[in-house]
This record gives sequence, C-alpha cells and structure tokens, in this order.
Amino acid sequence: MLCQVFPESYQQQLADKVERLQSLLPQTPNLQVFESPSAHYRARAEFRVWHEEDDTFYIMFDQETKQKVRIDECPMAIEPIANLMAPLMEAIKSEPVLRKKLFQVDFLATLSGEMLVTLIYRRQIEGDEEWLQAADNLRKQLPITHIIGRARKQKILLDADFVTETLEVDGKPYHYQQIENSFTQPNPYVAQHMLHWARSVSGQSDGDLIELYCGNGNFSIALADRYRKVLATEISKTSVASAQVNIAANQVENLQIIKMAAEEVTEAFGGREFNRLKGIDLQSYDFSTIFVDPPRSGLDDLTRKMVCDYERIIYISCNPKTLARDLEVLTQTHEIQQTALFDQFPYTHHIESGVFLTRRS
Repeated sequence: MLCQVFPESYQQQLADKVERLQSLLPQTPNLQVFESPSAHYRARAEFRVWHEEDDTFYIMFDQETKQKVRIDECPMAIEPIANLMAPLMEAIKSEPVLRKKLFQVDFLATLSGEMLVTLIYRRQIEGDEEWLQAADNLRKQLPITHIIGRARKQKILLDADFVTETLEVDGKPYHYQQIENSFTQPNPYVAQHMLHWARSVSGQSDGDLIELYCGNGNFSIALADRYRKVLATEISKTSVASAQVNIAANQVENLQIIKMAAEEVTEAFGGREFNRLKGIDLQSYDFSTIFVDPPRSGLDDLTRKMVCDYERIIYISCNPKTLARDLEVLTQTHEIQQTALFDQFPYTHHIESGVFLTRRS
C-alpha cells in the first residue's frame, strides 16, 4: 500500500484491529477505540525522486514486488503536504540546479501550519551559491517555512531544522518542537487522543510520576499538571535538548528530564551513582505512577521488574505482541483497569495501544 486510502473500508479495518488486539491481550476492560481521520492524517512523508529523461517525479518502492511506483498524489498526507507535492515538483523541474541529482524529498508539517521540506542530493551542495539562491526562492514562492539541503556529510539550513506543533488536548494547547529526522508521532490527530487518554487515566494524583523513554517530552509535558512532580528519562541527546525547549515553551515547572537509559534508571534506584543525577534528589520524589512508552521490543527484563514496584502503570505500546508478553509479568502483581486502541496508522497492520494497571489489593 503506497499512499492510498480506502475510506469505504476504514471502519472494517479498525474493527479487525480491535479484534486482533483483544485476541492478543489477556483482557481489555473499558476498551476505548480512538479513530483516525480516514484520509489526510500523516504529518510526515518521505519520497524517493526518479529521473527519466526530461521528467522527474516522486516514487515509492512496493515492499512486496520491490518495484518502483510513481506517486503523483498522496491522500494519506495531511492537506498541507498533499497540496504542496505537485507545485514543489514542478518548481524543482523548472530549476536545473534544484533538480540535478536530487535523490529524495522529505516533508514534515504541523496542524499549526508550519512546513519543513528536506531536499537530499547525491552531489555536493555545500558552497553552491546558485543552489542556495534557488532553494531560498523556492521557500519564498511556496508555502514552505524551512528548507534543509542534505548530501553526504552536508546539512544546509534555510533557516531551521524543526517545526513547532500545537496539539489541542482537553481545551489546552501544548507546543512541541519537532526536529527533522527525530521521532515524532506521525498522526497528530491521534496523538491528541493519546494525550487525552493518558491524562484521563492519570486523574489528579497527589503522588509523583516517573516516565521512561520520554522522547521530546510529548507525554510528560501534557501529564505534568496531573501530578505533584514528574521525572522523565530519555537516552537520545537530541530528544533531551528538544524536551528542554518544550518544557520552557509550555511553562512547565514541576518536570525534570535526565539523559539516562531505562536500565540505568533501574541501577540508580538500586544505589548506583551517576554524574547526570547530580542536583537531583531522588529521595524527594514520591512516585505513585510510572509511564512507559518503549520501542517495539517492549520492556527489557530489568525494567519489566522495576515497573512492578509502582502502584500504577501507564503503558503505551506500538507492538501488541511485546505488550502481551510484558503483561504476562505485570498482571501477576497488577490488574488491568483500562485499555485503549489508537489508530495511528490506518490501513496497516500496526496497532498502537494503551493499558492502565493498578496494584492488586
């Protein structure tokens, strides 16, 4: 499936996902299903560029046949991207210096109207003043906020490598810096549902929250007003820096983010000292809830054991199979109270889900 949407079958594909999730998890009490728009829902899109004589066009490769497929429109992409694709390609074709050895075009857009376009080349562009002027004219002529030129070991900014997304959750705007080539939720409509669900299961707690794998602070910032204090961890240096920007942008005062892996957090609570924890008094926290949003591999053995030490667990998963594996351990000490399915990737087999557990009496 390459950029197509099938609105007439959307509800059936969603029902199939619900059935598959329920078959994988031990139980799905109070299951909430959060739909995506049936078209124009992806805020990120990447296309290879193909050159044939005088023509240049976007392509994608079919994963099954490995054959290239010409892409002239992409109704999966949110409307700012979908509407920009054709005029951008026409502008590139009319400007030889932009077209020459162009290998790929990436789009990153926001609901709030910003657009970042990355042009990736198989040639030297650094120091090419003609390319720089043409790229700047492109930005002025089309609805593009920022352009990045990339080539081997080269990155040229006109004039930034990020956009700022604004998500509306429970009547409040949350602002997030989203950096090119860093992870962000690709479906902003469902991302808003995910934040709403996490806030709703959090309630209003007198205790503190610890979050592992916090990325750019997406969840921890939206959850901060639900807890007394929040401590969040992330291993990516770029994501930690972006999270600090987002904390300031959202004027959150009770959240600290540290650069640590989940395994290191486990060791820190076991007594190991880390220089990165200097100035942070772990003993001052009263953690009642842990929030985890792990990679597709799920929780590692040490983290899975550590998670069971908390009264409440909020688990966001991008892989129901590893979630089911982890729940085999977590449900020995905790009971599933609420579950959710977030249709982040319509018309694919991918399922995003949420589980809220509390310690058994």
